[in-house]
Amino acid sequence: MGRVSKKSFKRSSRPRAKSMITDCEIQPLLNTELSRTSIADNGFIFKYDSENSDLENNKAPTTQSKANELLYPYYLRSFSLDYDILNRPKFYRKLQPYIPLGDTITNEPYTQNSIITIFAIWNTIMGTSLLAMPWSVERAGLVMGLILMFVIAALCLYTSNRILKVQVLHGNDTGEVAQLSKKLLGPWAEVIAKLFSFIILLGANIVYWILMSNFLYYSVGYIHDLLFADENTGAFEFNTTNLICPNSADFVNATSDTTRQLTLYERIWDLNTTVPIFLVVIVAPLLNFRSATFFTKFNSLGTLAVLYLFIFVIIKSYSWGINMSAPTLEGLTDYSEFYKNTFPATSGMLTLSMFIHNIIITIMRNNENQKHNGRDLSIAFTLVLLTYLLIGITFYVCFPLAKSCIEDNFLNNFPRTDVFSIIARVFLFFQLLTVYPLISYMLRVQVFAALELSIYPSVLHVIALNCFVIFICILFAIFMPHIGTVIRFSGAICGFVYIYTLPTMLHLASQRRRNLLTFGSVIFHVSISLVGLANLIAQFFV
Repeated sequence: MGRVSKKSFKRSSRPRAKSMITDCEIQPLLNTELSRTSIADNGFIFKYDSENSDLENNKAPTTQSKANELLYPYYLRSFSLDYDILNRPKFYRKLQPYIPLGDTITNEPYTQNSIITIFAIWNTIMGTSLLAMPWSVERAGLVMGLILMFVIAALCLYTSNRILKVQVLHGNDTGEVAQLSKKLLGPWAEVIAKLFSFIILLGANIVYWILMSNFLYYSVGYIHDLLFADENTGAFEFNTTNLICPNSADFVNATSDTTRQLTLYERIWDLNTTVPIFLVVIVAPLLNFRSATFFTKFNSLGTLAVLYLFIFVIIKSYSWGINMSAPTLEGLTDYSEFYKNTFPATSGMLTLSMFIHNIIITIMRNNENQKHNGRDLSIAFTLVLLTYLLIGITFYVCFPLAKSCIEDNFLNNFPRTDVFSIIARVFLFFQLLTVYPLISYMLRVQVFAALELSIYPSVLHVIALNCFVIFICILFAIFMPHIGTVIRFSGAICGFVYIYTLPTMLHLASQRRRNLLTFGSVIFHVSISLVGLANLIAQFFV
């Protein structure tokens, strides 16, 4: 049998399709299968760049099906390089969305091993709540914070596993939570599932806008201090041990000198008034593209950001040492309490910090060995919990000032002259600048699909929606620039539906259909829903 050249190999008779890459752009977040599905059947979505495909029986895909391309998590490209170009049929499609290898794809089922699946879940759950994790521990107290971390992680693991079990019994190859809700509970449940998927995306946009405003403000401030330093400008330090307590009356009085006239720079560049508006100039032009795939090139910054924050906290905590004494704040002794009545703020924030339920089916569907789904999910949640513990508990225990000084963005506890925090803010600003268009794109696709419009009905439609979302973000950034508050309310509201209620209702409906429903099961799962309801109500009293 003669040798087969590379050229002849490329011209094999296996199915071909137009490249899913346009100008070598990698693809966004979720990619389950090649099959097109209805936008009404899924929630957390992106589309391929390709406008058509000859894998669909030569039929032009409908607008609705194009809108619902579920792309596999972008961060897996760093784990998917076990590839041989001469044996592409097995791995080529796995790599095609991430690196420019050619114009053909296979229609073989996409799978990945357990390690990739575990890191996919870990990387998906990790988010900006890392910056607020020390604050969440302070809100509950050390012991109560530890207990809540384990309890919320266990509940989120259990309910996400319930979703996977119900999907195996009653779902199909392309469905998500919204589909399961419609099938087992009725159309009303599908509407609720989609509505709260919108809310969680809008909440993410708000948090990102607040953080980008903060990072932009301080980043420009660093440049200003370098170029226009005066006698009031502090010296930059690589590892300063000086910290600030922004919520202390002494600090507020020291930094708000009413006798000094504000400079032109200070009047123009204000964190809580002008900067959130100036941010529009940078972000708005990035939101009107037909495809958000360009920005996925930079999403490896997400993993690097988590790594940098981890190293940052470890270095700072080591330089401080353990500080569990009782320092004074405004003349009063501030004990590092083991328990605080404000612990619902922690439970609300942790609910969002462990949130993955609306896309867990998509991620786990491609696990190579479906029998290991429960094990892999448990390992992933364990890694998430350990990450939160290392950053939240370590920072809290070693923080040398009164624990009540810890901010919901712990970078605010560092002076603007600290070089490590300068690097963190600049780095995180550019990272969020690439993530925000992706989240906005997902929100846009879902909203237009719900309205039965095309993905990009017109420039005016897209601009109108973006203006509405940005307007809401600016209002929060000016009048409520506290990511801890936004995160805990978003987590409590959406978590009540997606974590504590829908999974348990789906499980009970499944048991009822199979004649396995018991009184004990009803009591146990209704109790979980009541915990979520109590968590939501408690947010209004702390």
